[in-house]
Amino acid sequence: MHYTIAKARARTRGLLEPEAKELFHDYGLPVQPFRIAMSEGEAVEASNALGYPAVLKVVSPGILHKSDVGGVRVRLADAAEVSRAYREMSAEIRGKAPAAKVEGFLVASYAPEGLECIVGMTRDPQFGPALMFGIGGVFVELLKDVSFRVLPIERRDAQEMVREIRGYPLLEGARGRTPRDVPAIVDFLLGTARLVLENPEIEEIDVNPLIVYEKGAIAVDVRVIL
Repeated sequence: MHYTIAKARARTRGLLEPEAKELFHDYGLPVQPFRIAMSEGEAVEASNALGYPAVLKVVSPGILHKSDVGGVRVRLADAAEVSRAYREMSAEIRGKAPAAKVEGFLVASYAPEGLECIVGMTRDPQFGPALMFGIGGVFVELLKDVSFRVLPIERRDAQEMVREIRGYPLLEGARGRTPRDVPAIVDFLLGTARLVLENPEIEEIDVNPLIVYEKGAIAVDVRVIL
């Protein structure tokens, strides 16, 4: 059992976002750099180091949906905005989730725009773990444009997963758009599959979004349920 999973299992069914990102990083999967701030000053220091615009997210095992309790702020332009956001978030969370144990705030820079994709995993009672891929945003919400494969998979399976979605032309650079790094997506799917197979305690994974660029990709939000 991976040490991050062992630590989380003693506390809750889900990994905290920093733990989930650490797990992905340990498997060589690209995640957005972050720091954990325990004070307003540390939040400013981390934002200065990581770059602006900045993002703040509350870290708490008792808060599943951060936005519902005011636990997310994005596009913070400078140190003054980070300080104000830290104070406002702390007060709002105390008011809306007074029983929640806050273990700090995740600080990251706001990821550059790219093509948003989604990667997920669920365990089917009959077939076992199944990996999912799709274009994010309205494509996954409205069109349900996703593909699935039961694990284990090989590279050709991951390549087929990407090619068979209806939104694949967006990745190729349709209508003058910039082509995206499809091999980076394939590598991410294979790495996620390996992570799942080596950690059977994982019940569910949700990477949304995985932002794909002309070169490379990066997981911005990662959720892992045990």
